[in-house]
Amino acid sequence: MGDPGLRRLVLGTLLAAYPGPVPPDWAVDLVAEGLAGHTLFGTNVHDPAQLAASTAALRAARPDVLVAIDEEGGDVTRLAHATGSPYPGNAALGAVDDTTLTHRIYAAIGAELAAVGVTVDLAPTVDVNTADDNPVIGTRAFGADPARVAAHSAAAVTGLQSVGVAACAKHFPGHGATIADSHHELPTVDADAALLRARDLPPFAAVVDAGVQAVMTAHIRVPALTGDGPATFSRAVLVDLLRGEYGFTGAVITDALEMKGAAVAAGGVGSAAVRALAAGADLLCVGAKVDAALVERVVAEIIGAIGDGRLDRARVEQAAGRAAALAAWTLDALPRDLPVPPAPVPAGLGYQAARRAVRVEGDLTGLGRPLVVQVYAAATIAEGRVPWGLGPHLSDVAQVRVIATEADPAAVGRLAAGRPIVLVGRHLHRLPGGPALVGALAATHSVTVVEMGWPGRWRPEGVRAFVTTYGASHANGRAAAEALGLTD
Repeated sequence: MGDPGLRRLVLGTLLAAYPGPVPPDWAVDLVAEGLAGHTLFGTNVHDPAQLAASTAALRAARPDVLVAIDEEGGDVTRLAHATGSPYPGNAALGAVDDTTLTHRIYAAIGAELAAVGVTVDLAPTVDVNTADDNPVIGTRAFGADPARVAAHSAAAVTGLQSVGVAACAKHFPGHGATIADSHHELPTVDADAALLRARDLPPFAAVVDAGVQAVMTAHIRVPALTGDGPATFSRAVLVDLLRGEYGFTGAVITDALEMKGAAVAAGGVGSAAVRALAAGADLLCVGAKVDAALVERVVAEIIGAIGDGRLDRARVEQAAGRAAALAAWTLDALPRDLPVPPAPVPAGLGYQAARRAVRVEGDLTGLGRPLVVQVYAAATIAEGRVPWGLGPHLSDVAQVRVIATEADPAAVGRLAAGRPIVLVGRHLHRLPGGPALVGALAATHSVTVVEMGWPGRWRPEGVRAFVTTYGASHANGRAAAEALGLTD
């Protein structure tokens, strides 16, 4: 028989997950046996009452269980995955550049999380998005300027934590300069330490100074620091840099270990867990597709590594201790009687913020009732399939959806029947067929482009106006429709 104390110790470093809206028995039993907690995804969320009941079931197994979620607002939302978030995301907040507003938005998000028993928000994203073609950060970032990102990152952290929800800043040491998605591969940031300190690291310094409770690792390769492996497996990054140089004392949480950037590099989730712990991570986010068998395999791999000397038991004890300290903070901060009504939020706060973020280049007069053409864009794994666009906000306006590479500009023009065209897209500059479709339509029609992704520096020639929303949330969509005069 194995050592039950060791098994409980190892469980105390794991954030698992479960399928569906009701925690299965094994998910609750593991919490009682010492599992640090669970990460919730859109499949776990149907409505506030259901979610509050789910978190209550987990707390009944152990009061200090960690319940984490990726609720960034904007394009990455779990609470509002069925409709789109009522809050703009970081890019829009950075465009407005009002740190008081950023604090208020994140306090409002945190209040909604606290009301349903979520204790850790795996947010904010504090990456500096310096690559226009970044496929996974983009509008999740406050911008491309390190100082602006740093100021808003600190405001977001203090906003969340002011209502008792622990913030987790991500993705250390900075995912903003990548042009690959770590869900699918191991991206490389070819930068020396000096460039990282000037460009990518200031927001992390700011959130540490702001008292952030947790920092999430990035599955990115930075050869100058990490060699051939990802930062998640790098002691130089997690211990020497984050703790030694920047003075972080909270919990280091890994990005999901099932992601290709970690699992492939390590040879599997279990091996990734061992390497992350050895490097200095404290809480291991296993991923979204988790069952009891996977948790037991990871536990067995870690116990085996302790047994054969690949992993020091003292390091696991340190990790579990930091996870427990985070849990204690959340237990003290979260209201005892749950569910509770959310803290009062000014009516329409997120929609007001989204309106302030809209930027218009060109002329919007005389649009009348145009044909709205929404260009299909695939969602990232981080975003999930969340509705976006102007559709829910249009009043007596025709809309069609097209795939850029398959759309016939002449056919779209015939549908317009002399009306102006409003072309709505996300990341149109890097969407296959996107720039060509815009150009072909603008050559023969009055075209306004609404960019709901990261706008970058691309501006199409020949269009009458270019509208930037800095995000595709429900709030961003309404703000764009209002700017175009297409709502009631």
